[in-house]
Amino acid sequence: RGVVVDVDAVFAGEDDWYEQVARSRPPKDAPWYHVLVSDAAHTTYVAERNLEPDESGEPVRHPLIDRFFSGVRDGRYQVHQSAN
Repeated sequence: RGVVVDVDAVFAGEDDWYEQVARSRPPKDAPWYHVLVSDAAHTTYVAERNLEPDESGEPVRHPLIDRFFSGVRDGRYQVHQSAN
């Protein structure tokens, strides 16, 4: 489980990482997402085809959650509003 905090239109990682970690070989020319992993302190980089909706309704617990979001409303994380 996790929450998406950023997206790359295409794979933006290193080729060595892709070869070692992305064993299912998801397409590099499709979106990849930066995700805060629930109940962990790390993030992960996930191909769009590997994402699934979380229907649990449970909040994601991650030490960086407050950096990206101001809260949850109607089951959706609210992104901090910029000052400009």
